[in-house]
Amino acid sequence: MKKTILLSALIALGIHVNAQQRWTLRECIDYAIAHNVNILQAEISAKQSEVDANTAKWARLPNLNAGGNQSFNWGRTQTAIKDEDTGDYTTKYVDTSSRGTNMSLSTSIPLFTGFEIPNQYALSKLNLKAALADLQKAKEDLAINIASAYLQALYNKELHQVAVSQVELSKEQYDRIESLERLGKASVAEVAEAKSRVAQDELNVVQTRNNYNLSILDLTQLIELETPEGFEIEEPDQAFVLNVLTPPDEIFSTAMMNKPAIKAAQARLEGSKHNIKIAQSAYYPSLSLSGSLGTSYYSTLNRTFSEQMGDNLSRYVGFSLNIPIFNRFATRNRVRTAKLQRDNYALQLENTKKTLYKEIQQAWYNATAAESKYASSEAATEASLASFELTSKKYENGTATAVAYNEAKQNLMKAQSDELQAKYEYIFRTKILDFYKGEEIQ
Repeated sequence: MKKTILLSALIALGIHVNAQQRWTLRECIDYAIAHNVNILQAEISAKQSEVDANTAKWARLPNLNAGGNQSFNWGRTQTAIKDEDTGDYTTKYVDTSSRGTNMSLSTSIPLFTGFEIPNQYALSKLNLKAALADLQKAKEDLAINIASAYLQALYNKELHQVAVSQVELSKEQYDRIESLERLGKASVAEVAEAKSRVAQDELNVVQTRNNYNLSILDLTQLIELETPEGFEIEEPDQAFVLNVLTPPDEIFSTAMMNKPAIKAAQARLEGSKHNIKIAQSAYYPSLSLSGSLGTSYYSTLNRTFSEQMGDNLSRYVGFSLNIPIFNRFATRNRVRTAKLQRDNYALQLENTKKTLYKEIQQAWYNATAAESKYASSEAATEASLASFELTSKKYENGTATAVAYNEAKQNLMKAQSDELQAKYEYIFRTKILDFYKGEEIQ
């Protein structure tokens, strides 16, 4: 519904595409990467992994905590009272109020954690590597989709130009037959047929223009533009040539070293090995060093605040050793789970490699087929053009009928359309191969 409304607005305003700004394929890709929501979410995930890695990096540092409390007490309480004559203390219940202040400073240092901390740091770095690879893969996938939409728009644009040229030929034919009819050398039926051909070709122009506008709409929506108004694509300035295709095995060897899907799977497999060691760390004793410094003040003592802060000062240093003996097989099962996860990641890596090879094989065969199709369609266009030129001359000399002329013209248009389709299919297929070789899509 949204596409229909926007397209109707474009046609109603006569907007073929307002040439206010021409976008290259690279500019479309860069803009989409900067504004695509999925890419932005992947960037956030990567930043979160970076934060997690930084947290794991400093896990060996001692912590430091300060604390304090203030208490107030009132009511009947037991207290010791000194007899002035005998010097003895007796216990009595009296109504009194008091307050107390406590302050402390404490620290703890992990000395040995069963190698959990270094393995946790290694795992977090590999998770970051995998997240960055996922981000890169998301960018590459988006680039491929944009390249496909961009080339489709180019194809529709050139197809529209072919349709416009066909209208010009039909109008020339109509003007010629109309002139012959005035001289009595053509019938009214021939004039009507020529006029009908002009109308049909003009309808084809409208259809090709609509297809182009729709492809522009698809492209602008893909790159996150608010409206297609004022958007125009830049036509490639380099000449179209057929290049020698790199064999699929050679492309696969290159892709194995640079494709982010492989890098992410490898990082997760390597991380799963550290995850096993993290689970196994619970088998080992753990040792930590802790210390604290504290003091207090009580209002019931006949001492000043500063005096009590010094007199009541306490210091503590100690080691804490924890030796695991039996935890209901929890550690054993965590290790088993971690090993199963490792096996799963190994299978995922193997599947990613197989999928990549299949994709490269398919892309290579598609490119080969597109190359053959283009060569055939190019030859067909040349033959159709020669046939049309010959038929056109015969028609002008009166040795060919209008039906033969129209048939030759239609054959030429079909051949040109097939050649354009084969051309852009070949361009897209070769860009896919370049993508697997690690080349940036331009």
